[in-house]
Amino acid sequence: MQYRRCQTLFLEPRETPGFRLQDLLAGGTGLHYEQRVVAMAPHLDGPVPITPDDAALLLACSAETWQPLPTSAEARARVMRLVAEGVLVSDSADHAVHAAADTTLRASHWWSVAALFHRLSRWTGVDSVEEMERSQMVTAQDLVRKLGNPPAEAPPRLPGAVALPPLGDRFLDGLLLRRTTCRNFDTSRPLPLALLAGMLGEVLLASAHVEPEPGVRFLKKNVASAGGLHPIEAYVLVQNVEGLEPGLHHYHAVAHELARLPVQPPALPAFAHRLLAGQSWFADAHALVILVCRFERNFWKYRNHAKAYRAVTLDAGHISQAFYTQATAYGLGAFVTAAINEEEVEQVLGLDPMREGPLAVCGFGWRSEQMRTPEMDPAGHTWKTGP
Repeated sequence: MQYRRCQTLFLEPRETPGFRLQDLLAGGTGLHYEQRVVAMAPHLDGPVPITPDDAALLLACSAETWQPLPTSAEARARVMRLVAEGVLVSDSADHAVHAAADTTLRASHWWSVAALFHRLSRWTGVDSVEEMERSQMVTAQDLVRKLGNPPAEAPPRLPGAVALPPLGDRFLDGLLLRRTTCRNFDTSRPLPLALLAGMLGEVLLASAHVEPEPGVRFLKKNVASAGGLHPIEAYVLVQNVEGLEPGLHHYHAVAHELARLPVQPPALPAFAHRLLAGQSWFADAHALVILVCRFERNFWKYRNHAKAYRAVTLDAGHISQAFYTQATAYGLGAFVTAAINEEEVEQVLGLDPMREGPLAVCGFGWRSEQMRTPEMDPAGHTWKTGP
């Protein structure tokens, strides 16, 4: 068996506070910090605790040249432990999973820092609402009590500023003014298929394409995308739409069609609740659009680029704002959230998260006539206040 270091590896020293009664009785503060080191790699799902000797071995080990196992029993045991953890990879079939993941990552053209951030910022099994309630961080009063006042909502006004003319007629017929995140959906009536088609088509449909070289196509859509690559695919969790069987569908942005996937998550309402990390007020929207990025398409052009990951998150932002605007035009409520359990989608779709990864979930549907869950509508354009 031979081994080498995984290609991308980060070592982070960490300190954990603790209490020692003996130190307090001796006149100290009783506070001490336990120091440790963790290794992190974007082909692994979490940090790996290591010793200083492990760190020295990893730093001395090549990521490109295979080397044989050491002859010393102690050194061999150290190497085998790190191979089992995945920070070292081997050519043995017994450890093929980590080696294959490292090989995939090498071929993906990720910028290493972005790759690590993407991998380790994914959630699984998180209930964000339960977490907020347990931490008593739900209301604005809770936040102020725990965190103090936030920074000012705007910086100070500068002297000599020029007053701009009033807006007059509101841009886009006031659509942007009326946009409000919806937390209350009317589940008693289904969404017409034509409205779903309009939402997907106006935001995601490719209206034209250009082919500068054979097999190289760039699409024109109503949303911006870095390099015209449009790497984000839409998977639609249909929950209450006329003429469509509930379930997970893929929207084809060139053909303008929905295809129900052969593998479906069991118990759709429970899946939606888990996907949205416990945000029950979003989970009953008529349609949930899962924005999944095909990183390989983006990184085909922006290889190992420090701005490439930022660009795809901006792409998701463009799409979510367009959904908001179009939903408002149709008289629908909409939302977007990045607080999602990505692994729920990855498992159903069989995704390698470093090749295709969920970034956010948008949703829309008929707005309820009653506000069961509070919404942020300070201008009162959606929920009328007063006479």
